[in-house]
Amino acid sequence: MPVYVLGISALYHDAAAVILCDGVIIGAAQEERFSRLKHDASLPIRAAAWCLKKAGITAADLTYLVFYEKPLRKFERILATSVATFPKSWGAFPRQMRTWLGDKLWLRGTLCAAFGVRPDRVLFCEHHLSHAASAFYASPHTEAAVLAVDGVGEWATTTLWRGSGTSLTPISEVRFPHSLGMLYSTITAHLGFAVNEGEYKVMGMAAYGQPRFRAELDRLLKLDPSGGYALDLDYFSFHWHPTRSGTPALEALLGPGRFPGAPFTPEGGAAGGAARAESQRWADLAASAQAQIEDAMLHLVRHAKAAVGTDALCLAGGVALNSVANRRIAQEGPFAHLWVQPAAGDAGGAMGAAMWVWHAVLGHPRQPGLARADLGRSIPVDRAREMLTDLGAKFEAVDDPPASAAADLADGKVIGWVEGGDEWGPRALGHRSILADPRSAETKEHVNSRVKYRELFRPFAPSVTAADADSWFDIPAAAQEPACWMLTTAAVRPEKQATIPAVVHVDGSARVQVVRPTASPVFHQLVSEFGRLTGVPIVLNTSFNLKGEPMVSCTVDAMASFVRSGLDVMYVDGLRVERPK
Repeated sequence: MPVYVLGISALYHDAAAVILCDGVIIGAAQEERFSRLKHDASLPIRAAAWCLKKAGITAADLTYLVFYEKPLRKFERILATSVATFPKSWGAFPRQMRTWLGDKLWLRGTLCAAFGVRPDRVLFCEHHLSHAASAFYASPHTEAAVLAVDGVGEWATTTLWRGSGTSLTPISEVRFPHSLGMLYSTITAHLGFAVNEGEYKVMGMAAYGQPRFRAELDRLLKLDPSGGYALDLDYFSFHWHPTRSGTPALEALLGPGRFPGAPFTPEGGAAGGAARAESQRWADLAASAQAQIEDAMLHLVRHAKAAVGTDALCLAGGVALNSVANRRIAQEGPFAHLWVQPAAGDAGGAMGAAMWVWHAVLGHPRQPGLARADLGRSIPVDRAREMLTDLGAKFEAVDDPPASAAADLADGKVIGWVEGGDEWGPRALGHRSILADPRSAETKEHVNSRVKYRELFRPFAPSVTAADADSWFDIPAAAQEPACWMLTTAAVRPEKQATIPAVVHVDGSARVQVVRPTASPVFHQLVSEFGRLTGVPIVLNTSFNLKGEPMVSCTVDAMASFVRSGLDVMYVDGLRVERPK
């Protein structure tokens, strides 16, 4: 009988479901792609139902359903922290108790009722073990140091493991409230962005600044020579305040925070001198925070090498999505190989928990590592045709969609591209993408302002064929795998920067995606054909969504975004859809 394991992550942010059959990933999807609520944290009922359908089974056929963390231990941490910080925590405590004394604390029964499984089929994996398992078991490495860094799980915020074969052995940990993830999120909030959603905006803003606030930020964080670290909690309130991350002392140290939505104009434009100066202060603060998190991660990585001694490092946890830090880890760190789980945040915990059951609970051998990102919902062409007809769209089937799309791009069109299954993780990797010609500097502003309706300072990624990557980008040797998941930055070679200005960030870098023909054959054909037409084997690639929305998943999602954006044309699995008049 086949062994089916369904992994679940939920109830904080980025809920997801992943199903394995005999240790092989059959499907993986985030709930937001079905509910259309970005970072949806609710139980992934729709994603799980899709996983079961993809596997051709019902919940009764599951060997195990596994949740990605242990709620009782998490409740213990919340209760202990509230008591330790009382009376300051009096505002947060009632809210936390109302939440936890409801469904969260008695989660086994909730899972049984929601997913239709028996209580003896429900397992719980520790949060950071789920992260570590997602990084190690999905990697191509059988011996590795495994580092998980995020905001917080049950108690742990940073953990180091030794991965060997099918075993994960804990080495060390840092406990809440000391947390690199919470430190970066606090600066994110101070800069006027939403926590758990705006950290990558801080990373983009940092390129416009200089780290002149580094001395101030170093008062917040002290690195331990033994490989740990500690926060100065006088500056933080995330562990006791219901809504605020930093204390008045933080504002006194760093200056007033940015009001959410305030214009960011470091390059001038129509803004006056005072506005430019304030924008530059924000950029310098972002640059200081980014430099600090990079140095802290290098500190952890060097300790990992000394403690474990392998050639490979596997990263997971939300901090592992910081592609600029990953580049420095690859360039300056002691490991020859870096592997980052593409859904490194909480969504990836669903995959890690399922893999933990297969290897640690059931004792089965390793399966091949994760090689493709298109693990989510796909659109049967007949169904897409039917839905487009019902929506009154004007479309035609094309014989060679990659060639047709490449011709549209070369003609200056901005296109929506839907092919195969949804990407696993937050990066658009050529399955749910908005694509454009990178050769014009105006393309960046056009796509930001008139297609996606987002902040003008945010950069776009270049997708380049694997055969041509080294000619255009200086990708660190250790970061070859993260580059395939768009999880590292690289310097654009100086002589090439003027050719592709739309994807070169202000500091001369780019968050590159290296497209391999084995991982994304259709998208690779598209980029290759664009290279044949233009001499530039690179396309601008960003996620197919509008600001504040999840990536599109099905035909209706794609059509809704298409008609509300400035896209010129859209492709849905071989169907070329023209813009409605």
